[in-house]
Amino acid sequence: MADLPTHTIVFEILTRLPAKDVGRSKSVCKQWYALLSTQDFVKIHCSRSVVSSNQRVLLIDDLTCSVRPIISNNNDYGPSSTVTFPFHHQNNDVSILSHLNGLLCVCLNHTYELLLWNPTTTAFKRLSTPDSHGFYINNLDTIGLYVDADDDYKVLHIKRRSGVLGVYVYSREVDSWRNIPFITRQEYLSPHFNWSAGTFCGGTLYFTVCECWIGGTNVVICFDVNSEQFKEISFPPVPSNGMVQGVLVNVKNVLHMFASTGMFEMTIDLWTLQGDYWIKVLSCPPIPPISLSLWCDITHYVTNGNWFVMTKLGKLFTIEMDMKPFECFYPVSWFRGFKGAVFVQTIVSPSI
Repeated sequence: MADLPTHTIVFEILTRLPAKDVGRSKSVCKQWYALLSTQDFVKIHCSRSVVSSNQRVLLIDDLTCSVRPIISNNNDYGPSSTVTFPFHHQNNDVSILSHLNGLLCVCLNHTYELLLWNPTTTAFKRLSTPDSHGFYINNLDTIGLYVDADDDYKVLHIKRRSGVLGVYVYSREVDSWRNIPFITRQEYLSPHFNWSAGTFCGGTLYFTVCECWIGGTNVVICFDVNSEQFKEISFPPVPSNGMVQGVLVNVKNVLHMFASTGMFEMTIDLWTLQGDYWIKVLSCPPIPPISLSLWCDITHYVTNGNWFVMTKLGKLFTIEMDMKPFECFYPVSWFRGFKGAVFVQTIVSPSI
């Protein structure tokens, strides 16, 4: 350590600080401010921040917005701290659509505007433009947030409007939207198909596309973020005699899917993607039947190997698994009666 330059030692120490401490450290001196503002510093600090101990839960209800730490040893949340939205809103009408490396892509429901927001630094960027880009309609549009090979944070916005599909990419680097081609089956444009938000994994955004009735078509759409090419792959071979739901999860840069199916009772299996094919990892341990009226979402892994099945009204089941723990949390949009997301605290900026 004595042979290392002082600059290198300071750099190594500061990249390991919590995000909020980095913000405070910028006021120490001009040299530190310049160092902590470089893209190299932000990138390395982010890579060291994406750990389970640095994850937080953002919860939004009609009156408050709060952030809480996750206590993994008892599967609960820690004390909350109130968050003030730095942008104008009406009665907390903020929907969280996607998250990546501490950035949240959110929609203001009263104006349909899209924003990028870092709740740790409070910085935000409006993505809407006068030529009608960056406006989101629930149940028709979908969003995917990703980073390309040039470390440019981008938003993929897929729009369905009157049977016409429009696909647009926002670049943080150039601060603009552009259209890209996407040819798909005409039936996927129907509102009878539900598109999930994009899950970024291994240089690809993945979307589940599921038909909203029993025995309907279910596929996965893949978007290579560097070539900007789309392709379709099959859904895991789950029974088609009931409602089908697929929840995608990035676990240590390997794509997994919780596939749930059933009519009056629901079963859940975990699958992993190898190439373009799905391999079953496990079937859900025996649990009481889950009625269709309590149709639920898989929320997140915790570090002790448990995972949760949760409804929009609260936690329903905790399922213990005899597997090596995954340090990964799935960012749900509803849980314990709140809107919200699980995110990591970083200093990544929504704008350059």
